[in-house]
Amino acid sequence: MKRPEVRTIGGIILIVAGLLFLLENLGLLRGALALLWASLFGVGGGLFLYVFFTDRAQWWAIIPAGVLLAIMLVIALDQLAPNVSATWGGALFMACLSLTFGAVYLVAREHWWAIIPGGVMFTIALVIALSALGVEGLQAGGAFFIGLALSFALLALVPAREGRMKWPLIPAGALALVGLATLMATTAILGYVLPIALILTGLYLIFRMFR
Repeated sequence: MKRPEVRTIGGIILIVAGLLFLLENLGLLRGALALLWASLFGVGGGLFLYVFFTDRAQWWAIIPAGVLLAIMLVIALDQLAPNVSATWGGALFMACLSLTFGAVYLVAREHWWAIIPGGVMFTIALVIALSALGVEGLQAGGAFFIGLALSFALLALVPAREGRMKWPLIPAGALALVGLATLMATTAILGYVLPIALILTGLYLIFRMFR
């Protein structure tokens, strides 16, 4: 971003923030301050989107745009539907951040790293949603590890300059095992499934060694 554009965006945000504080001190807002702050975050997010759409090389602008727009949605939801916000606000915020990093990868495929934070934040959003539905403890923990495993597995499917990456399969497999073990810990079959899985894995490794 060029310096004049940075100064313009910063100047607009400062002016709007100053007006909000002034109107609040004058008592003219009458409880609408939160919605005005939401509008301020929305304007900031829109300005960063403008920076990106005017110069696609400025892909980084998608990240602050997504964060600001996510804050805007959460504040607006808290004012318009406080009961819904108390239950789903956290999940909505993390899901928006996940979509933000997903957009970074879609517009600049060489930035495959964006899949990792995107997957982590989507997993956190899923865990928060499960908690809101009453799923907690080991079940939510198992879902968290499996979500992380799927994120790394997706990374292994992404084409890179050197070809498809194989290293993400290692953390994907380890996280999947931990997630499955955590989920099975809530059932009575753990005492049978986990030992059998370990035995089969050991036999496979021995078979590969002799082969």
